[in-house]
Amino acid sequence: MTLDRRHLFKTGAAAAVVALLGEGCTSALPAQGTTLGFTGVPASLTDAVTVPSEYQHQVLYPWGSPTGIAGAMPPFAPDASNSAADQAVQAGMHHDGMHFFAMGPDRGLLVMNHEYTDDQLLHTDGTNPWTADKVRKSLHAMGVSVIEVERKPEGWRQVLPSRYARRIHGNTPMRIAGPAAGTPRMRTAANPAGDQVFGTFANCAMGVTPWGTYLTCEENFQAYFGGPKEAAVRATEAQRRYGTVPGSSWAEYWRLEERFDLTKHPNEPHRFGWVVEIDPFDPESTPVKRTALGRKHQESATCTLTKDGRVAIYMGDDSDFEYIYKFVSRDKVTPGTDAAARAANREVLDQGTLYVARFDTGGRGDWLELVHGRNALEAANGFANPADVVVHARMAGDLVGATRMDRPEWIAVHPQTGEVYVTLTGNTDRGKPGKPAVDPANPRANNRYGGILRWREDGGDAASTTFAWDHFVLAGDPRQPDAGARYPQPDDDVFGNPDGLHIDSGGLLWIQTDMAGPRMGKGAYAALGNNTMLCADPASGRIKRFLTGPSGCEITGCVLTPDRRTLFVNIQHPGEIRVDGMPNSAWPDGKLPGSARPRSATVVVQRRDGGIVGT
Repeated sequence: MTLDRRHLFKTGAAAAVVALLGEGCTSALPAQGTTLGFTGVPASLTDAVTVPSEYQHQVLYPWGSPTGIAGAMPPFAPDASNSAADQAVQAGMHHDGMHFFAMGPDRGLLVMNHEYTDDQLLHTDGTNPWTADKVRKSLHAMGVSVIEVERKPEGWRQVLPSRYARRIHGNTPMRIAGPAAGTPRMRTAANPAGDQVFGTFANCAMGVTPWGTYLTCEENFQAYFGGPKEAAVRATEAQRRYGTVPGSSWAEYWRLEERFDLTKHPNEPHRFGWVVEIDPFDPESTPVKRTALGRKHQESATCTLTKDGRVAIYMGDDSDFEYIYKFVSRDKVTPGTDAAARAANREVLDQGTLYVARFDTGGRGDWLELVHGRNALEAANGFANPADVVVHARMAGDLVGATRMDRPEWIAVHPQTGEVYVTLTGNTDRGKPGKPAVDPANPRANNRYGGILRWREDGGDAASTTFAWDHFVLAGDPRQPDAGARYPQPDDDVFGNPDGLHIDSGGLLWIQTDMAGPRMGKGAYAALGNNTMLCADPASGRIKRFLTGPSGCEITGCVLTPDRRTLFVNIQHPGEIRVDGMPNSAWPDGKLPGSARPRSATVVVQRRDGGIVGT
């Protein structure tokens, strides 16, 4: 129990927590002695994946692998000479959020995001110069993969070909639904109706609906829109708020594909930054951008049910000083995950209430409505209609007084207690002149290490508009001066910059880190090694390091099979750091940097004795 939790139970908030957890709540958790029984791995700077000695791992579906579409399975070219058409049917770059949809005890669909591209690796000659073909290949290397996998005596393998195999990318046709669909802010020269768009990209975290569809989140979409730098002086307040300002793009798509030119098509970026719903079981289905959930640098779309059977979705906005959101549907969910249930729930996410969180003193908080006509969200303040509220959800959050957080990212709901956990990755601008000061929910200035915050909805109901909150972890190296680190137990393994988060069906909390490459192994991060994945038991507060990744990588996205005997985890951007112009990793194909192009990939982890992962 952390100091914050002790304080919580000394306040009036305790009653709300007891109502949620119940007197016998811990009996639903895994018994002590059966969790975290693995041999913890030490922090490491080795260019390899390391797991506990009683576990084994294998590499599955690295960047460039065939997706498994019949008649279209080009192999990966180690010199990056695959064409844009090849990349459209191969594994994308930089694997991220992921889910396993079981189709029996030994088979299922693995669906994963591909967040962004390293274009120096993606193309044989990098980006000098950019060409139209390189833009297409880059767009095809982001988005989502749907692959079929099966468990064999020798381990898990991809099913090739598979009738379910599919790549969804930056040029895939999509439908726009919800309150923003068809409105003026969504209309473009190519789509005057404002109801269709090409592509999804910058896909980071994810969610899974109760009816068995996949939600992919468009995060740093702003990075791909640009224009002549001199046009920046004409940027609107909304463009600055979302970072869609000419001259600030990461990739110069705009020079070669006109829709990315902000000066010519200012509405095109309004069509990105959404949660996109995908039916993984129907490769002919059209993905749908669900605008009722709000537009932001979308991180996480974690679903749970309210007491009366509606769906609630928790979301973060992954930028410094941004907000945490919740959407609660108007209609109840039709039970089931088969095709009939997916059809019956087809419009559930198009109507409901969007909220933004305010974290108050004393461990209490409120969900503030982002509804047109309420809380000053009206024409006089720049919100002429409901579409304005969801398209400019950040600005709506500003107006209602939400709490500016230290980069809210992944969110997970505990299956037994209902507690909600969110990673706050860090914010080194906290407390600087002209920037927001520390507050109870974000208590550290120059927050280098981040942490994990949690809350409990009053009455144990995800539809509640009030909650109790505390800090589960303030991450970092406690030996560093002024780190301000605080862990539930004094002997917990330390880490920095938590990002990915997952709670399995047994109640174990899996924590993944995203320390910036230049920081790893240096200065205040010297003791933390490469990015890592840890396993925590929320009931006891124990945290143990379970896996370390190769050089330069981020660990992000994980899921267990229903029997908890297989863990899938993604290794993103190994070799991100250049040393003398060369990536600092050759994982998984090479032994030494420079011997092979590093490739993001999924890793399959199992106990050698076939037991439950995490024990």
